[in-house]
Amino acid sequence: MCAMAFSLGWRSEHARHTDQLVARKLNLWRDILPFELEPELMDKPVGHVATHAYRPGELIVPYQSDLCFNLSQRAFHRQLRKNNYIEPRMGRFYPRAFIGGSRGIFPEEVLPFRVCAVSNDMLGCDLNNPLADKALELTVRILDIWAAREEHGGSCNDVAEMVTLNGPGMQARWRGRATDFWQDIPFSRMAGEPDAGFYAMPRMVSHVDRAASAQIAKLYARLLPKGGRVLDLMASWESHLPQAHDLGEIVGLGMNAEELAANPLFAAHHVHDLNLTPTLPYEDAEFDAVICSLSVEYLVKPFEVFAEVARVLRPGGRFIVTFSNRWFPPKAIRAWEGMHEFERPGLVLEYFLRDGLFSELETWSIRGLPRPADDKYADRHTDSDPVYAVWGDRH
Repeated sequence: MCAMAFSLGWRSEHARHTDQLVARKLNLWRDILPFELEPELMDKPVGHVATHAYRPGELIVPYQSDLCFNLSQRAFHRQLRKNNYIEPRMGRFYPRAFIGGSRGIFPEEVLPFRVCAVSNDMLGCDLNNPLADKALELTVRILDIWAAREEHGGSCNDVAEMVTLNGPGMQARWRGRATDFWQDIPFSRMAGEPDAGFYAMPRMVSHVDRAASAQIAKLYARLLPKGGRVLDLMASWESHLPQAHDLGEIVGLGMNAEELAANPLFAAHHVHDLNLTPTLPYEDAEFDAVICSLSVEYLVKPFEVFAEVARVLRPGGRFIVTFSNRWFPPKAIRAWEGMHEFERPGLVLEYFLRDGLFSELETWSIRGLPRPADDKYADRHTDSDPVYAVWGDRH
């Protein structure tokens, strides 16, 4: 038995992508490893790393044109979810149950399909894995090895399917066409009360578990410039930065003065409501980097805020956005809650792409790490909170 970390690298038209998955219990004699990697992993020690590059259609089933077809608009079951009318939008993903009964699709199917065209009477549907036409690079690291106890049966894991199914690939546009996230009042929210009232009481709580927070800190340590002046946007009492960092001055901007004052990293901080006034209270080209941790889902004017971030960044400065699948439902925008979690990096990519102010765009994700045993949700969730990130450099 062993634990392995998988890192899947691929490119889309506008960005580079890396999706990591930790499999904490694999049986090398029963589970199916990619053919090319199996001899590179069998009988190898902890810490061993193997990598293989795959042409499109080698690691997973290649793109099949007959899985991309048109249906009548009537074939989409808009009222499949009780009290939630869903209108299909170009580039979005939906469970196949929404077109159940068509093309042999069962009404219970949950695997996603993509809407690739919308007209008054027709709906284009693509059932292919969104990575089917992509070149892929898979890197595997052996994390742990232990002797298996006596086993009687058990499931068989197909590793290629495990790392590519139901998620990776959704971040990218369909054939370069912008995804339609903008219908259905996307930036409306459940709670109508002003943000100032909602955030008036300090919340000294962590919004992800410690393992997820540590991953965010590692990412920031890798991506932030040494000695750089950093703006922590939509900040709170913890910045998810590494404890031993080599950054310059760190400035916080958030909604609650008490939370900001409790952050030991801040050289200065400002209380500012971006949803009320997206203009940032800083001069042009004042920062080497900007981070936004676990908060982008609350922005109701994201395009204006991203343009302001570009303004206060020096040329070449980096903007890093991280998020997970936990948030305050009353304050998250409507679009965020209704989409697959791997669509959310695609939404944030659209924020970056909108005004053409950023280049060298990348997305990154990690899933499957163990949740700390003393975490308050450990009895309900054995996996750590997933972490997603999108970043780009100012032109």
